Amino acid sequence: MARKFSSISTQTTLSAGISNTATTMTVATGTGAALLGGVTLGAGAVDQFTVAIDPDTASEEIVFVTGVTSDTLTIVRGRAGTSAITHSGGATVKHVLTGDDLTYFDTTVSAAVTATGTATLTNKTIALGSNTVSGTKAQFNTAMTDADFATLDGTETLTNKTLTSPIINTAAANYATFKTPQEITTVSATAATGTIAYDTKTQGILYYTSDASANWTVNFRGDSSTTLASLMDVGDSLTVVFLVTQGTTAYYNSAVQIDGTSVTPKWQGGSAPTSGNASSIDAYSYTIIKTAATPTYTVFASQARFA
Repeated sequence: MARKFSSISTQTTLSAGISNTATTMTVATGTGAALLGGVTLGAGAVDQFTVAIDPDTASEEIVFVTGVTSDTLTIVRGRAGTSAITHSGGATVKHVLTGDDLTYFDTTVSAAVTATGTATLTNKTIALGSNTVSGTKAQFNTAMTDADFATLDGTETLTNKTLTSPIINTAAANYATFKTPQEITTVSATAATGTIAYDTKTQGILYYTSDASANWTVNFRGDSSTTLASLMDVGDSLTVVFLVTQGTTAYYNSAVQIDGTSVTPKWQGGSAPTSGNASSIDAYSYTIIKTAATPTYTVFASQARFA
């Protein structure tokens, strides 16, 4: 409750006596506004105005005025160490400053923000142009929870930002424009044979530079500890390329798996390859679309010769 004071309050008198349980009192006709000395009390008992009834007598009682209707005042009785008692009509009513008020001021000032104290600020504006805010990154990440800030562990939308050499994992780019994007390619002096683990988390192109030595199975996964299923939502797709070096005896991709489970691709031209291209590099392209959460995939594949 806010305390209000006036330096031009005019004392008045009770127009009628009040009992020790009364919660209203009426002052002399036309003097209610003068007693408040220009102070306006908010509706709903949110403000208080201190007055004394029978001041400087043995019958003095301090009351808080919390509402005013003309000359009728709503009061809280027996404040500042006094007791609610009966008062007669004609008793003096006077605005006063009490020890209770001074204690309130002292407590409020002690709780005020100081240069070296610790306090919580609410609804305050700090102009960063003329102030310095210091702290660790961890402290800022904890303090800045508003949507106006990008945090290290939060989820925000960045607009018109430049990312220099970022590492982006499982990102979704909606209607994005990419200028000369670079894909990560793994170049390995390995010969295609057996079951080849294709880790989609670490590469977009896998290039084996040694001659294939047998037909092979390619198994698409996230990596050795991550399934591709866990990286893709229904409706997601990814396209990867496997470059296979062929010697004078050529071999081909004879089976395809995702997370170790066989899938049957839809091959360009309608038929799966039955041979490789000797003394060439065969480029296998695979577009994988997750079509159901079970998981189910549709794979579009093609083989192209480069020599």
